[in-house]
Order: sequence, then C-alpha cells, then structure tokens
Amino acid sequence: MKSLFVTVFTISLLACFFVTAQEEKSGKVETTDLGKGVKLEMVFIPAGKFKMGSPETEKGRQKNEVQHVVTITKSFLMGKYEVTQEQWEALMGKNPSVNVGPKLPVTNVSWVECQEFIKVLNSKTKGGYRLPTESEWEYACRAGTTTATAFGETITSKDANYDESKIDKPVPVGGYKPNAFGLYDMHGNVWEWCSDWYANYPEGPLVDPVGPKEGARRVLRGGSFNYFHVSNIRSSYRGDFVLPTSRTIGIGFRLAKTN
Repeated sequence: MKSLFVTVFTISLLACFFVTAQEEKSGKVETTDLGKGVKLEMVFIPAGKFKMGSPETEKGRQKNEVQHVVTITKSFLMGKYEVTQEQWEALMGKNPSVNVGPKLPVTNVSWVECQEFIKVLNSKTKGGYRLPTESEWEYACRAGTTTATAFGETITSKDANYDESKIDKPVPVGGYKPNAFGLYDMHGNVWEWCSDWYANYPEGPLVDPVGPKEGARRVLRGGSFNYFHVSNIRSSYRGDFVLPTSRTIGIGFRLAKTN
C-alpha cells in the first residue's frame, strides 16, 4: 500500500505543475511552478458582500456604474499580478507583446486568446483557472474599500501607472504598493479582460452575477498606462469599447481560479 501511494504521488508530480500554498499578511497565496523558474501566484479572496458601481457624487462617474449590492457567496483565488510575458511564453511558446520584457504584463492578447492560454494552463494543472467575472474583479480591486480607488478618493503616479504618469508603456508587475488583499496593479498598467459580456447592470441586488449570456463586447477593467485620464482607473470604471477578438498594447489580463 505504501509503495502504491508513493508511485501515484510521483506520477501526479510529473503530470502536473507543482503547487504550494503559504500564508502571507494578505492571506493565503497559492504558488504554481510553470517550469524554468517561472511561477504563478494566486491570492485567496474571501466571500463577501459589497456595493458595486459608484455613488452619483463620485468624480468621473459614468452612467453605466449604477450602484447596487452584490454578494459573492464563494471564496476564490485572484492573480497576485497581471499575467506576465514569461508566464505566457512558458505555456504558449511565443510572446505577442509589443513592449517586451519577462516581468512586463503580456499584452496584444485578445479575450479569445486568453481562453486558449487558460485551456493550456488547466490541462497542465488540476484546473479551475479562468477569467474573473466583472463583479469578482471589482470586489477584489476594492478589497473592502468604498472610495473611488483602493487607495482613497484620489490616486497619484506614485500609486499606479496610468496616462498622467507619463511613462507611456507598461511597467514590470508588482512595482507599486498592493491593495488590502495583496493584489498588485489593479489600477493602471494594462486593462484586464473579464469573463462577462458588457451590458448595463440589472436592477436590484445581485448574487454571484456572471453578466448576460450574449453580447458584442467583453468587459475590461482597471485602466491602462495609455488611457486618457485618472478617472478611468477608478475601481468602478467599466471598459466597454473593444470586441473579444481585439488586441492592443494596452490590454492584458489577470487570472481567477475557483477555490
């Protein structure tokens, strides 16, 4: 029986990437080794309830940010960082990004291509990886805050890489302070694909919303280094301007994982 257990355990290690978990100040962090020293870190996000959208008094508010109560009934994991170019290359064998660097977020990837990456990742692990829903994304970004950003009502170039930072390109992930959940670059750097089709929010409180069943455009969140104004990197701002087949230098993604 002991030898059988050892054999099964050894085979499972060879068949899957090695996954470990550790405790950090922000909570549990799951680390997956993608090979050749490339790691993927996912942060535990607890279930909870929050006000999604923005109050009418918030500076820069858009009409599609109608505030409503959302309940996230199940905990999940969220990427500690935006998916990097070295992570993409480790699984896909090539780098589509225009601004190149191993620790830079991968860009010029469509929503459709992100699904291909996730399919490969799930085939090499125990699975569960996916794009976050729009509600999960905002909940994770806010990390318990009710202000315009996770760092308060205002944000500066010391907090994030956005148009007014005048950097004009993506920067390596993790260069700014994290939010209270321990997530980096939720504001700025590059836009992040969500799983949802874009639509106006339904009326009333929602439980684990996943967006409409069909649509024309997928939701983007977080803003980017090259997108106009600081108001576009607010926690509630909704990017609704591209098709799921679109690729640009300002769009990347962050993974979620079913816990």
